[in-house]
Amino acid sequence: MPDFVVPPALERGDRVAVVAPGSNRATDYPHVYELGLQRLREVFDLEPVEFPTATKDSEYLYDHPEERARDVMDAFADPEIRGVVTVIGGWEQIRILTHLDPEVLRENPTRFYGISDNTNLASYLWTLGVVSFYGGTVMTDLAMQGSMHEYTVEYLETAFFADDLSAFGDLRPAEQFTDEDLDWADPENLDRRRELEPNPGWTWRGADSRASGRTWGGCLSTLDMQLRTDRYLPDAGDLDGTVLLLETSEELPDELTVRQVLVGMGERGLLERFDAVLVGRAKARSPVEDPGPSARAAYRERQRDAIAEVVGEYNPDAPVVLDLDFGHTAPVVPVPVGGRVTVDPASETVAFGG
Repeated sequence: MPDFVVPPALERGDRVAVVAPGSNRATDYPHVYELGLQRLREVFDLEPVEFPTATKDSEYLYDHPEERARDVMDAFADPEIRGVVTVIGGWEQIRILTHLDPEVLRENPTRFYGISDNTNLASYLWTLGVVSFYGGTVMTDLAMQGSMHEYTVEYLETAFFADDLSAFGDLRPAEQFTDEDLDWADPENLDRRRELEPNPGWTWRGADSRASGRTWGGCLSTLDMQLRTDRYLPDAGDLDGTVLLLETSEELPDELTVRQVLVGMGERGLLERFDAVLVGRAKARSPVEDPGPSARAAYRERQRDAIAEVVGEYNPDAPVVLDLDFGHTAPVVPVPVGGRVTVDPASETVAFGG
């Protein structure tokens, strides 16, 4: 396992790079993007610096993966940039990894924030020993919520400004959550808060043993692509004693798809290496279809069962905690990827530190 470093904390007033290493919906919905930048300035007192990819459309970015990689490296290498914030995710960010110079990133550790397809960069940084944060994306976590959820603001402030990951303390469930999508094409939705529902809390499955280790993982579909590619994964032995992070995206994978990916990890000999599994709450409705509260609850339960059962088959000694507040629902904790976490089923606590 590499020697890990938590990049230096930001300070209010710092400059942060805004980059699009995946796709880019900012060119399609500039009002949403601008709201995210505004909140970086007004809520967190950070100065966004738009790197070239932030203003390129998705078609251009697809054709120029080397430029996306260059923006990431330039942002890390710039001594005046203290953090790197992604515009949004995507689906083929893995194509930029071959264009990265690992020495540039290793020698200039910088706090990196992004979810979904940004799992590619988070995992790449993991292999270099650089802790990153699964959260903080401009067009999802920072924009389109009416006003930002206090829960998201609190934990983003920790991810931005805390020197030590122990500042996250014992994570607590948000009181309410949402997975509603607002129509980005309608500027009036910028002032509308998404429908919230009570949060029933976390779901504990698997073993009762206490576990502690560094986190690795992210979006299930992105991890699946990495496993198929088999070029940018950590050495299998480096995952011994780690804690797997998982969450599913707006693609709403069915139960069988989730099982297939996890069985593949099990047959590869990976699932048995993790000492615990932390799972973000499943998004259960799409931008075009809402099946209703009962169907959404049933979808989440099927996904819980799929994950817990497959992990239990390959690794019965691992506790599994589901419905944490990270990923594609809101509000969110920008959980550290590569940071140390302790999972204690007896006290039902999850705590980061180190």
